[in-house]
Amino acid sequence: MPEKKLRIGELAAELGLNPKTIRYYEQIGLLPAVPRTESGYRLYGAADVERLRFIGKAKAIGLSLEEIGEILALRREGRAPCEHVLELLDRKLAAVDRQLRALRAFRRELVGLRAEAARTAIAEGCVCGIIEHHQPADGAEPVSRSLTGSTTRLR
Repeated sequence: MPEKKLRIGELAAELGLNPKTIRYYEQIGLLPAVPRTESGYRLYGAADVERLRFIGKAKAIGLSLEEIGEILALRREGRAPCEHVLELLDRKLAAVDRQLRALRAFRRELVGLRAEAARTAIAEGCVCGIIEHHQPADGAEPVSRSLTGSTTRLR
């Protein structure tokens, strides 16, 4: 019995993806080009479904599309990519540890600022005395807006 082939809409619905995402993965080489019908419809098989599930799982653990491409390239070359994945995970863990240290330092800075603010008199002629009179802790670095959830932009 021949393998059941899915058109892109069916595949997208089955995996909860947007068809544009599937086309993009094909365009950047994460998904191999698939055969088409005479009328041009892409036909996906079981291997494509598994590949897309793999990509979804890799994204869920924080791997970028570029990193996923590296893993797939190693496999295509006949090499086991697990050592490379361990290196990627070690780098991700180190980055998370750096972010956690930065967030702890940022929290200490905010707690200190909050305590300081209770003692700061409201001054005339300034925007906000709490901020203007604050002296950041030595070595305090601004925290990325992506870590604080702030998306406000000045206009």
